[in-house]
Amino acid sequence: MDLTDRDRALLVFEAQYPRHVGDKEERIRAELQLSPARYYQLLGRLIDTAEALEFDPLLVHRLRRLRDADDQSRRAHTARTGSAR
Repeated sequence: MDLTDRDRALLVFEAQYPRHVGDKEERIRAELQLSPARYYQLLGRLIDTAEALEFDPLLVHRLRRLRDADDQSRRAHTARTGSAR
């Protein structure tokens, strides 16, 4: 499966705007015509593909590390508090 134009646009956009701030959300809406929630949903799926990894390995590895750290932090919090979200 090849990357679509939208897939490449998501990866290029994320490489240009790596920080999650209010301005980034406005840019997502304006430049990609997506809601921020949909953007992050698509990006999360995309970084699990071999094609995305081939397209920009540094970006994909960084995003995977961030996601894995967030997941680990959530699991640790749940274990400490004994509550699930």
